[in-house]
Amino acid sequence: MKYERQDQLKLSIFKLLYYNGPLSLAELSMHTNKSVPNITSIINQLVKEGYAVQHGLAPSTGGRRPIKYRLNNKKKQYTVAVAMDQFVSRIVAYNLTNDLISPEASIVLPLKDNDAAFEQLCQFIRSYIDQAGIKHEHVLGIGIGMPGFIDVEKGINASFLRTDTGEMGLRDRLTQSLELPVYIENDSSVIAISELHFGAAEGLKDVMVVNMGWGIGLGMIVNGSLFRGHNGYAGEFSHIPLSHTNKLCSCGKRGCLEVDASLLVAVENAKQAIAGGTTSNLQKLFAEKRKAEGDLLIEAARMGDQLAVESLSDAAFMVGKGVATLIHIMNPERVVLSGRGAAAGKLLLAPVQRAINEFCIPKLAEQTDIAISELGYQAELLGAASLVIENFWLSHRSESHIPLTT
Repeated sequence: MKYERQDQLKLSIFKLLYYNGPLSLAELSMHTNKSVPNITSIINQLVKEGYAVQHGLAPSTGGRRPIKYRLNNKKKQYTVAVAMDQFVSRIVAYNLTNDLISPEASIVLPLKDNDAAFEQLCQFIRSYIDQAGIKHEHVLGIGIGMPGFIDVEKGINASFLRTDTGEMGLRDRLTQSLELPVYIENDSSVIAISELHFGAAEGLKDVMVVNMGWGIGLGMIVNGSLFRGHNGYAGEFSHIPLSHTNKLCSCGKRGCLEVDASLLVAVENAKQAIAGGTTSNLQKLFAEKRKAEGDLLIEAARMGDQLAVESLSDAAFMVGKGVATLIHIMNPERVVLSGRGAAAGKLLLAPVQRAINEFCIPKLAEQTDIAISELGYQAELLGAASLVIENFWLSHRSESHIPLTT
């Protein structure tokens, strides 16, 4: 039991250094509520094993300046992060301080009605690791953020990449196929984890993180932690019945927020306007097909294209209507607009705020700050890497894969 407690403390210190960067022994003691001698013992182990290094001296508080420690960015231990949406999957590899060790790669990988998606994903990950020159024994694990109803405990995605056998969940199938620890999480939850530790939710306790992508997702930070709900399905923001068009949603219901507020709908509305004779640079951009249409829409809006601005503004207003509902229910400190759509930046703020002003009780609205993510499209990748760090000890205990003591 003593050794188990020490190992748990070791993981806690490892995670503190990962999320916070350089910290002194006193700061680590404060965060963990453990004695400085106990912390010193663990830090000495991590330094000996090559996981931590000294990082200069902290500012003086009156006595001798304390030494700070950080994770070792030269250590050959890497996280592989995969960010998936319904059409495209992206992958990167990070060192222990989240520096890229190989350029980002992507692949067109439709998840819906694609029986080959599982093998395509596995091959994509294998090829990236091989081309990056990373040895398997140097991979701490693979974190994957993806859409769908995901039961994290069981490692099951009930929406995509399902198997007819029902004998093994997606996480375990991937782990078996890739021969590396794999962790899966809903994309919006992964983005919320990223914002909590590295972005606009850092240091806050109650934050709603809206994932503005092809659909509209929600990651919920409650009392400083990710809130998943009973089965991990909390945050299905896009299926709140707020639409006034009564369009049929992909879920089979009518009136869902997603049918008016998603990036996919903004693109379709722009296309319909062009087909109806509206002049726009989007016509040329869509024809070139040099990147995803949602990204082209945002690019055109940032360049001042009127149709692109209007299409995004209409979608953002509906997002704001949904956010007003969230504010009434959750009373958050902040709402963060993140994910792919956050690249639109300040173009989103005015319509979202206008909807909040129209639909939210002022007493509640004035207590909530609306912020645009600075992590943007990288949020999901950073969050996916964090899945590996969060589960670091579990994988080493259950599989003895690269043990903490070498």
